[in-house]
Amino acid sequence: MKGMILAAGYGERLWPLTADRTKPALPVLGKPLVGYVAEYLAQYGISDVIVNLHHRPDSVRESLGDGSRFGVRLQYVHEPVILGTSGALDNAREMLEDDTFVVVNGKIIADIDLNAAVETHRRKNALATLILRRNTARERFSIVDTQNGLVTRFSGMPQLFNTGAVELADSDAPLMFTGIQILEPRIFDYIPRGIFSHSTTEVYPKAISQGERIAAHVGDGMWYELSTLQRYFDISLALLKAQGRSVDMGQNCSVDEAAEVRDSVLWNDVSIAGGARVRRSVIGDGVQVRAGGLVENQVVVRADLVAGKATPAKALPGRVEGDNFVVRLSQ
Repeated sequence: MKGMILAAGYGERLWPLTADRTKPALPVLGKPLVGYVAEYLAQYGISDVIVNLHHRPDSVRESLGDGSRFGVRLQYVHEPVILGTSGALDNAREMLEDDTFVVVNGKIIADIDLNAAVETHRRKNALATLILRRNTARERFSIVDTQNGLVTRFSGMPQLFNTGAVELADSDAPLMFTGIQILEPRIFDYIPRGIFSHSTTEVYPKAISQGERIAAHVGDGMWYELSTLQRYFDISLALLKAQGRSVDMGQNCSVDEAAEVRDSVLWNDVSIAGGARVRRSVIGDGVQVRAGGLVENQVVVRADLVAGKATPAKALPGRVEGDNFVVRLSQ
């Protein structure tokens, strides 16, 4: 069984962290985000993995290499024009059309039991099986409707999404798609050739309308999706807490003894001068926080990294402060 990692997206909501790299190439506690996905597949014996590329492709190649560090053998497929979640499969169909395969979104960290999902897939004799989870926090993810263990349709967003206050009981919470799916090669009968298309808006609805079985496997376990600055920060801190830490530092960081750094993520070559305070923030490569400076609830990158670049449509607004460009979290 082969695997495919979807890694072609722009990562606009993660800008300015994605100003010089794509979303799956972001470091998460010293490991590229897409590396967690490769290791997840390797854990279940899936060693031959295809990675699609479009936006800043070299950043993913540099992060993953040949895949050996993460227990896989990689093949890269480039999309000169971005093709969407199912168009990406069409672009790699010659590598995938000979056997059942697994597709995983390149922006997640998970330990959901993939073997159990494969068992569901085979028992249901499904064209595709989607791993779902209960959206107890009513976060902003599309609702997946099911009946008798099969997906019936993809609905809108929960009416009220989470503000961090209330979670629903599992039985009352809507189901959402994790971005992990198991597919039969027959799926290519429903994917248009050579054009942009999305699985949940075009391919699966068409297959369901023609009587195909799209199985729903509700999984348990850890699942994190890092698609916004706030989620990147919150999930990094959750992973740190699980390790008994509150700060992560990349390579060649310099933190003065008289500086305060807590509940924060520092990338490579960061310098924090004496008397500076860094709290609940993400500090990008090469950033200097000068003596007496205060960085709190912010994402900070070098100003020269974004100079002359237009702010992406989905990005949060930021401002230049000296040599740095700052975006406030919790906007």
